[in-house]
Amino acid sequence: MQTMAETATEITTIDATPEHVWDIAIDVERYPEWVRDVKEATIVERDADGRPTKVEFRASALGRSTHYTLAYDYSQAPAVLAWDMVKGDIQRSITGSYHFSPADGGGTDVRYDLTIELVVPLPGFVKRRAEVRILNTLKELKVRAES
Repeated sequence: MQTMAETATEITTIDATPEHVWDIAIDVERYPEWVRDVKEATIVERDADGRPTKVEFRASALGRSTHYTLAYDYSQAPAVLAWDMVKGDIQRSITGSYHFSPADGGGTDVRYDLTIELVVPLPGFVKRRAEVRILNTLKELKVRAES
């Protein structure tokens, strides 16, 4: 069993404008409506533009409930939405980002990068199952943006 961080990247094209996809991605309060594993998202802090900068999440993970707080970085907005974990219960760290760019022929190309390090090492098959669930978030964003 490894204790190193797990990294995953997924890329998709969404049939919606980059602005529309961005608006959905930064509306974290509504994640429980469309991100299957997110049960609650509570805004702790906002920036001068009203965007969430610190958010507490409750999510289902590996058959249990987990709590973590993410800090959002808008320094490359609206091309990149990035986040880092401030605190978590079963995670040592979470770093992630969405990269948005106009797609050839319309729509938006989105790259989703995520690195998670858990406090307790997991067997490989459990990590792979968790990675599939996590990367489903990009598919869920696509469904939400295209509906």
